[in-house]
Amino acid sequence: MKRKEDIKRYTAEELIDMRKRGESLTDWSKVRAMTEEELEASIAADVDDIHEELDWTQAFTGLPPRKKHINMLVDADVLDWFRSKGRGYQTYMNGVLRAFVASKAKSKQDKMKYAGSCFRI
Repeated sequence: MKRKEDIKRYTAEELIDMRKRGESLTDWSKVRAMTEEELEASIAADVDDIHEELDWTQAFTGLPPRKKHINMLVDADVLDWFRSKGRGYQTYMNGVLRAFVASKAKSKQDKMKYAGSCFRI
């Protein structure tokens, strides 16, 4: 994976030293000069920020179910699609399979058994 050239890496000690020296890449005077509306617009424009209420109805407590190692054949186009989603595509595949199994579960107890997972679609 190609690294972005604008990413700089620092050790924890380097960050502590920078903070002590008052170094920051944030233009705090610009931030302080912003109106509330400008600040809200800036936050709304952030593509990395999630602008919706989180759905906690599917949350669960406890450990995720154990995983088993298998070898299986998957159609090339299906595998390519999942891989195109990036890192964690196998976890994504497991989540899709889990959602399918939960949708096919007969009883409410079966659905609760198969619905719990550390990954949701």
